[in-house]
Amino acid sequence: MRPVFEKFPSEAAEDAVSRRRFLTGASAGIAGSVVAGRAMADSLADVPPREVGSDLSGHSERSKYVHIERIPEAGPGRRHVDPGDAINSKTPLDKLVGAITPSDLHYERSHAGVPELDPAKHRLLLHGMTQKQLVLTLNDLKAMPSISRMAFIECTGNGWENWKKADENLTVQNTHGLVSTNEWTGVPLKFLIQLVGKNSGATWMLAEGGDAAGVARSIPLTDEIMDEAFVAYGQNGEPLRPAHGFPIRLIMPGFEGNLNIKWLRRLKFGDQPWMTRWETARYTQLLADGKATQFQLRMETNSVITSPSGTMVIEPGYNRITGLAWSGHGKVEKVEISTDGAKSWKQAELSHPVLPKTQTRFQMSWIWDGRSTKIVSRSTDDKGNVQPDRAALIALMGTNALFHYNAQQTWGIDAAGRVRNVLA
Repeated sequence: MRPVFEKFPSEAAEDAVSRRRFLTGASAGIAGSVVAGRAMADSLADVPPREVGSDLSGHSERSKYVHIERIPEAGPGRRHVDPGDAINSKTPLDKLVGAITPSDLHYERSHAGVPELDPAKHRLLLHGMTQKQLVLTLNDLKAMPSISRMAFIECTGNGWENWKKADENLTVQNTHGLVSTNEWTGVPLKFLIQLVGKNSGATWMLAEGGDAAGVARSIPLTDEIMDEAFVAYGQNGEPLRPAHGFPIRLIMPGFEGNLNIKWLRRLKFGDQPWMTRWETARYTQLLADGKATQFQLRMETNSVITSPSGTMVIEPGYNRITGLAWSGHGKVEKVEISTDGAKSWKQAELSHPVLPKTQTRFQMSWIWDGRSTKIVSRSTDDKGNVQPDRAALIALMGTNALFHYNAQQTWGIDAAGRVRNVLA
């Protein structure tokens, strides 16, 4: 019986075409283009024989053939540094599939290293403008009603490599590796607030971490934050990793990574921000006129093509464009891709499920004609926010800024198929 490929309309008229010709690209359909020009095996001759495998163990490792790791970084342009000098470690977006980041590859940002906290001794203090104060243990929290939800966390410095110039040798791990998505499990903030009886006049919350730097941020208690924030003790089905806040951390879906306080030890409620050094000297945004913006808390609508991307090499013919999109405002509504330097756009396919405030995988088929071009993506969320091009972002923010860079990422491709980081 002739194989059925009716879902590829262009092949309908090719009744006389053999399956082999279809698979090697003779069909005018995209399915044929997928393998056109690609080497294909004709037999199983090179497949190793079956053999007895390794013994079962208490912990599964990656295959020895898979080489994937984060990149330690000491700041913009300071990559592959000694781990002792690093301030962050970036996720290898170009080597991941789907939308979930493995726990050990979730990007890391710390201000004084990673503390090893004894969960039996760790405590969470809730106090301030409340009817009572509470000191909770990890076991106390685990005994309370819990939620699990997917959420991305993004460092405000994600994309800072491209504020002033574009180093052509950067990978997508270099440019966008400070964002990751995990499933987090913990106790809703609203439940904890009910336990202590927050006063109606308490409109702000101070969240403080247990690291040596004493990171602490003032957080406005908006309805959105009250409904969505939670204190997490779980990450991708297991306890938090130390680098990500073990034993507990605050999760603030859609908001700045530094608000998702790790090693959480205190929540204080009050009627005004505390103006800590983390929101005065550190996480403020210097504008073109020399003034600084404070409390720019939400992460904006963003996307990036992860393949093909910086330093990769492609061949003429069929290529699959794929990437990630996210928005701190809500759910990604659509992603568009341009393969001619933003002159024209085509809507990409979104991989389901598409969830609020998580990264969403997008993809599109592309037949490259071998001529130099630029590829770029732009995302739109369900609130109507559209990812800006670089010119629009610079016109708004100037080049003195360091944080919240969400401009469209452009990859240049030359006639040899070399993919490089470029400015639009």
